Amino acid sequence: MVLLPAVILGLLSGWIKTYLGRSVWQYPEFERAWLVVIFFVPQLLAFYLPVTRSQMPALLVPAYLIISQLGLILFCMLNRHLPGIPILTIGLFLNLVVICANDGFMPLSTVTAAHIIPEQILSNLKVGSRFSLGSKDILLSPDAIVFSWLSDRFVSPEWFPYRFAFSFGDILIDIGAFLLLASPSHSQKLSQER
Repeated sequence: MVLLPAVILGLLSGWIKTYLGRSVWQYPEFERAWLVVIFFVPQLLAFYLPVTRSQMPALLVPAYLIISQLGLILFCMLNRHLPGIPILTIGLFLNLVVICANDGFMPLSTVTAAHIIPEQILSNLKVGSRFSLGSKDILLSPDAIVFSWLSDRFVSPEWFPYRFAFSFGDILIDIGAFLLLASPSHSQKLSQER
């Protein structure tokens, strides 16, 4: 959810820049784009597909998330020449650090959770557990979180229709994605070759 506004704004900005520059916006030319698909599959199986996530052994779920994050970082390293990718890579790395330091899940403090989860639901959640089978977050007390400044500690504004928490790494991922899509360099390079 955090990434969607950055992608939309990046695309709009990129389209406007290329339109004003009288060129055509092109998708970035990624190297080995198939790696994204391959390394997203572990997350798909562990978190998004109800059939597989309900059958997934609990011990494997953190490993799937870590493997997926490592693969995405590898993909970014191969494409570090593209605008925004270095910042996006740092964001992924910071998220990986805090996930690895907290038993393979993104920690969410009970204090932050109180801002985004209704009290009647939060009171039924056990500290130290995930919110659901589809959640990458684990509920922890603030003093139990390793590298708490990297955890999901920021909260969407109250006026926003959907309340969620996000990390400093997520912010960098958003900035990187925005810069990647907003950069008109893809189309400029294309027009220079003609």
